[in-house]
Amino acid sequence: MDLKILQESFKNSYNNRYKNLEKRVTSAIEVAKDKQNIYINKLSLDELNIITTTIIEIETKKLHNEVEDLISKKEKLERNLEKKSIELQETKYSIFNVIESLVDNNDTLTLAKLHQSKLQTVDLYELLGETVESAIITVLEKSKDNEANETIQEVIKELTYQTIKEGTLNTIRVRKILSTILQSSIEIAEATSNKSKDILEATLRGMRTGLLHAIDRFKRRLAYMPLEAKHILIEDYDTIMEDLNQADTLFLQVVQTQANESSKDIKKTLIDLNKKMHHDLEELMHISKETAQVMKDRFSSFAKTAVKTADTALHSEAAKEAKRMGIQALGVAKSALGHALKSAKDVMDTKK
Repeated sequence: MDLKILQESFKNSYNNRYKNLEKRVTSAIEVAKDKQNIYINKLSLDELNIITTTIIEIETKKLHNEVEDLISKKEKLERNLEKKSIELQETKYSIFNVIESLVDNNDTLTLAKLHQSKLQTVDLYELLGETVESAIITVLEKSKDNEANETIQEVIKELTYQTIKEGTLNTIRVRKILSTILQSSIEIAEATSNKSKDILEATLRGMRTGLLHAIDRFKRRLAYMPLEAKHILIEDYDTIMEDLNQADTLFLQVVQTQANESSKDIKKTLIDLNKKMHHDLEELMHISKETAQVMKDRFSSFAKTAVKTADTALHSEAAKEAKRMGIQALGVAKSALGHALKSAKDVMDTKK
């Protein structure tokens, strides 16, 4: 049967007067059977697809348009959100700049406290690479050689800590932060080859300490987390537990990955430092596993409750449909396998 004719036939026979979906679909199929001798059990896959697609298009046209409208609004909202987020950041910077202009340049103590407040207030994540680069260059320009390494380490520690603590403690985000910091440091190290080892070692030590402090802060805050945060924690319970139990491995992997993407000299330096860092990561490993245990002790019961709630959700219509789809997919696979085996057997029988 011509598929276009079949499609038009169903469009014409579809009756929207019925209020009930089941009645509308059943009526269309009955009309096709009575007037055109179209039987569901005699259709090919392509013909059946045409019928189901046609019915779906008719039934969901309004919903489809509404979804398209919502997507358009969502995209507009996301653009506005991005614009307002930038404005928010710029306003924060402007406020700190105005306050800083009111402070005497020689009042280093007040400036230091103001800058500390700024680090804790602005969102560092988006500007992290540029911030790291600026900080290291400033240290190299203004610090004495014997002070530079310690200063770089302290700066990187603070940037690592402040950026990680701004958001969720998960592998993807932490890896991105550490990679961004190290990548910026590598770029400066490549430009100042006589100090590259010192810069990289100070960076790695600062990253390690910053990550350690961020995890320790998370551990201390577990006891005071508001109920909303606990729910988020429960949803990511298994992921966060896994991430905490491999924080040291994550750190080493970030260094190794950046080493593999760097020049020969930088790669060798990073690999050597990475080997040394194995011994320096014991404290990080200890605090991570300790935090994981605290989280387990406090929230495993919440997680079990969440599992029970999820178990109840298994009886929802969506869950039932998913189960049906799974069983039906298995049936399709078995049927396809059966046809393939039969075809292979027929070929073998023909060759005998």
